[in-house]
Amino acid sequence: MGFFWWIPFGKVPEMPADQVERLRQDAATGLQIVDVRTSLEWKASHIPGAISVPITEFNTRLPGLQLDKARPVLAICLSAHRSIPAVRKLRQQGFKQAYQLQGGMLSWWKAKLPTTGDGGDAATPPCQ
Repeated sequence: MGFFWWIPFGKVPEMPADQVERLRQDAATGLQIVDVRTSLEWKASHIPGAISVPITEFNTRLPGLQLDKARPVLAICLSAHRSIPAVRKLRQQGFKQAYQLQGGMLSWWKAKLPTTGDGGDAATPPCQ
């Protein structure tokens, strides 16, 4: 994919926020969550258990993440754009159960699902 592998065009499999929360609560599914927003955004508010890998670092850090290809993995960003290339990359690397959070963190916040973080400005949804 070269230098522009991260361009957020196209469609990838998605999962709605309520389904993600059900899977997150069910330890048996082993849901892996990768947040591809900036470190500042992640620090302010993120889904509990998510790991921070900014999209600009995703390509180089993916091999070291030690994600399990047999378990579902969810890529998230603010509005489901930066997560598109992450899901494409995961699928190219053999992750058959790779998805993005439908609507991104905006949908998570709208559904009032659990978050953790320091609550800084980056945690405030722009639509509120």
